[in-house]
Amino acid sequence: MSQALAASRGAGTDTPVPAASGARQFWRRLRAQRAALVAAAVVALLVLVALAAPLLTALEGQDPTTYHPSLVDSARGGVPVGSLGGISADHWLGVEPQTGRDLFARLVYGARVSLGVALAATVIQVAIGVVVGVASALGNRWVDQLLSRATDIFVALPLMIMSLALLAIVPSSFPRPVLVTLVIGLIAWGNIAKIVRAQTLTLKGLDYVSAARLSGWGIGRIARRELLPGLAAPVITYAALLVPTNISAEAALSFLGVGVKPPTPSWGQMLTAADVWYQAAPQYLLLPAGALFVTVLALTVLGDGVRTALDPRAASRLRIGTGRKDKALVSDKEASA
Repeated sequence: MSQALAASRGAGTDTPVPAASGARQFWRRLRAQRAALVAAAVVALLVLVALAAPLLTALEGQDPTTYHPSLVDSARGGVPVGSLGGISADHWLGVEPQTGRDLFARLVYGARVSLGVALAATVIQVAIGVVVGVASALGNRWVDQLLSRATDIFVALPLMIMSLALLAIVPSSFPRPVLVTLVIGLIAWGNIAKIVRAQTLTLKGLDYVSAARLSGWGIGRIARRELLPGLAAPVITYAALLVPTNISAEAALSFLGVGVKPPTPSWGQMLTAADVWYQAAPQYLLLPAGALFVTVLALTVLGDGVRTALDPRAASRLRIGTGRKDKALVSDKEASA
């Protein structure tokens, strides 16, 4: 966008006033939301734990796949020996029933799978959705109709049923985390394509896009230089809300037995094996369930905070930690006045 069109005009005067940095305004609004900052810290910690999983398990001296039959009581059906599920200096969170595998190691390596699958699937969904949405909005009537009907079909597809069907027929030799990522990413892109198409149709009518078209720019250059910057806010907002949805989808597929397969650890897979041990070894159920709950909650709160910071006209759907948001919005209005 040109500098003249990007400038905002002062109240009651024709003198153009340069607009404040969009990134600076975004960070100021985001910092005004305490809940979003806490959620961002939690997400950063989870990502750090996932990336540092080999280092953390090396410090403990364990790994996620080694069996320890001496740490379970075979006479009682494989219940961990000792108190609190076998917690000790060598096994910080205890051991897995029946197998004796270290729970801490499986939990932190499971974070790598759950977060990695969710983030990679989100990237695929955003890439497909942006390409289809922009092409539909900029194409002729037939292209728009074709892509819009295809998008409607993918929006109507039930993700879990289609994923179950596809994952059940693919050979087990195919890497399961990669397969789950592809299935989720290639099926659930319809909603973001609709959002991008609607936003692109709105941007097409703005003056700077019309000026670029009259200057002889091609469709590709207009999309890259003029439209994509305007699509950044809604795309980032929706992507932030997609990540917790994809984490839940991966956990559900693994829980149903068609997602990540042993010995690769996954939080959903751990929940599947823990459903018969919640009385004898409750931490085996509570640890992955708590990790999933905290991760999804933190990502949801952070996504809502990003949405509110990028679009200050939209009120937050959450009522926690937004006490200072009004001050930030007032300061934004004063800065633009």
